[in-house]
Amino acid sequence: MEDVAIQSYAKEIIQIESRAIANLEHLIDKSFSDAVNAIYKSKGRVILTGIGKSAIIATKIVATLNSTGTPAVFMHAADAIHGDLGTILRDDIVVCISKSGNTPEIKVLAPLIKNFKNTLIAITGNKDSFLGKQADYILNCYVEKEACPNNLAPTTSTTAQLVVGDALAVCLLKLRGFSSDDFAKFHPGGALGKTLYLRVKDITSQNMKPQVSPETPLKDVIIEISKNMLGVTAVLDHGEVVGIITDGDLRRMLSSTNDFTKLKAKDIMSKHPKTIKNSAMAIDALELLENNDITQLIAIDSGQYAGVVHLHNLVKEGII
Repeated sequence: MEDVAIQSYAKEIIQIESRAIANLEHLIDKSFSDAVNAIYKSKGRVILTGIGKSAIIATKIVATLNSTGTPAVFMHAADAIHGDLGTILRDDIVVCISKSGNTPEIKVLAPLIKNFKNTLIAITGNKDSFLGKQADYILNCYVEKEACPNNLAPTTSTTAQLVVGDALAVCLLKLRGFSSDDFAKFHPGGALGKTLYLRVKDITSQNMKPQVSPETPLKDVIIEISKNMLGVTAVLDHGEVVGIITDGDLRRMLSSTNDFTKLKAKDIMSKHPKTIKNSAMAIDALELLENNDITQLIAIDSGQYAGVVHLHNLVKEGII
């Protein structure tokens, strides 16, 4: 296929799936809200199960639920009828995902779940299927056709299942009042977690605290900047930050001054430096750096100099 033909075909696939997803909005009904409320009020967990590609979608929904405050467990439908039914506890709610709702494993599993008297929620594209008739609540994810040209490979249908699962999880998040602080507790690792919990003080506590007085000779200013390896020093007058000197300030001074042997910190410092509270979030420090096109910030704690946060610190922490 020519490049243009491939691109055209890819766009067609995306259009097929996007139309199917848009149609899901019209399939949301009272059964959906009843299912959300049932899970919200439940004292147990949510057990997600399915077969084939639906099982893969189930594992993703489990991850989303767990990370947003709803305890969830994956149970493969085939394994369930060969011993893993013990996964289901008395107060658990089972969500079974199946496009057709008529696969052999589902036909065996659904009655067993009902015999246990657990609530059964179906995510299916066929409300009149075996699963649909067994379920207490149906989350309808009907799609007209798969994106596959043979209308066989699960493509549009699994995308629809995933979207319905996301809707379920986020509705529960909303009901629980799940905040960004709660989210941070469940995502402590990686860049995402750090944007939610890392504070400026976590960085400044690990950095040196370069500082000079307004009367410090230029030679000593250069030494202070160099030994602390932050490319900057704060200028303090009786404990109060009155200025900042950066590598850039030194370069500008050298290019504009022939005799700098008598210069002091106060002669080259930039007054009124940008500062940030030591208790502020690191992500806020990044925003301040970017908005002002600078690479260092002075951190202040209760009006006192607390240290420096450098753009490189944020890069190292994975915030950027």
